[in-house]
Amino acid sequence: MERTLVRDASEKVGECISLRGFVQTVRNQKAVQFIILRDHTGLIQVVAERSEANSNLNGLIAGLTRESAIQVTGLVVSNPNVKLGQLEVQLQTLSVDSMADATLPIDLFGRTETDVDKRLDWRFLDLRQPENQLIFRIQTTVEMAMREFWISKGFVEIHTPKIMGSPSEGGAELFTLEYFGQTASLAQSPQFYKQMAMAAGMDRVFEIGPAFRADPSFTPRHSTEFTSVDMEMAWIESHHDIMEFEEAWLCYVLQTVKEKHGKEIAETFGVEVVVPSLPFPKVTMDEAQKILKDKGYLPPAETKKGDIDPQGERLLCEYAKEQYGHEFMFITDYPIEVRPFYHMRKENNPKETKSFDLLWKWMEITTGAQREHRYDVLVKQATEKGVSLESIQFYLDFFKYGCPSHGGFGFGLARLLAVMLNQKSIREVVFLHRGPNRLIP
Repeated sequence: MERTLVRDASEKVGECISLRGFVQTVRNQKAVQFIILRDHTGLIQVVAERSEANSNLNGLIAGLTRESAIQVTGLVVSNPNVKLGQLEVQLQTLSVDSMADATLPIDLFGRTETDVDKRLDWRFLDLRQPENQLIFRIQTTVEMAMREFWISKGFVEIHTPKIMGSPSEGGAELFTLEYFGQTASLAQSPQFYKQMAMAAGMDRVFEIGPAFRADPSFTPRHSTEFTSVDMEMAWIESHHDIMEFEEAWLCYVLQTVKEKHGKEIAETFGVEVVVPSLPFPKVTMDEAQKILKDKGYLPPAETKKGDIDPQGERLLCEYAKEQYGHEFMFITDYPIEVRPFYHMRKENNPKETKSFDLLWKWMEITTGAQREHRYDVLVKQATEKGVSLESIQFYLDFFKYGCPSHGGFGFGLARLLAVMLNQKSIREVVFLHRGPNRLIP
């Protein structure tokens, strides 16, 4: 018999169906037994009367443990007294695919608080929770919407190498590995190869793929392996073209999520998906620093001059909400000291770059810029930054034979999900977190 999903059982009243899923609860009563069965689409009540004829079934049910994987067949009947959809399945057959150990290592359903590290140790069980299942359905919708918008605007998808012979974002935070007698590194971003696509005349490209940073950070916004969302487009006039594109792209993504999951997100996470108005507020870095100063905020001593620390980002997001009634805000025109050598500098102020970060609610989710596409200028800027020209010569070669003006951004998928769903840490919204002390599972 073909499997029926729980969500479709209401369409099968009066029919015999087959269900497969996990045992959420077993209730053994004198006259009747109940199984609450769960699959990835919902919960359903399965009922069996205690009788001589059902003695084998009764014994099997009595021995079931929570989270065992089972298959049942039975008749779907309406029952207005049942809270789970006013229907139940009258059990006919039961088979156990896999019996779970009687004692679960974590509480799957929040009756007791479980430390996040313990939940990550048993992530495969943690992911059985319906709210976690929803996160990854939302993630699927987010990526689908991103791709739909890009493709509608003439973009093509590329897949860039993740093993590199030179760093993609400078020499820091690199994972190195032995590579047939050479030293290679894991890609920190696809930046160099996105720009290669521009030099190749591909005009508009995007990639959703892994990136790696050897960052010894334990903050709720960092991980050593993450999913990076990147785009690059040619023939632009300035970084404002990139910001304008990102605004429209994000509005499309959020509108799609709101239409498909808005009600579930509100019920499960208590947050409304807001589709932002256009254009997004924009302030320069100089203006942002003045806003923070006026608020009486002094950043930590370790914050680089011309940059913004996480608490500063939170305060600027509050300012955007107060001043503009907006959840998003661009910070533009970062100084050259905190931007990589390939960011284009402003003609009227070469100490500033044509760059931006995008803040949302409380966190930076995007870094972008117009890139420098002139070979001689790139060489000069790399030298000023102390970058070995020999180590990036292959990259510099991209710009020797004509390259259009171009720019793009890198975007943190986990950060978007964490902010959208009001989660405290990106660890809650990734399939498996990787950090300085976590390589397993």
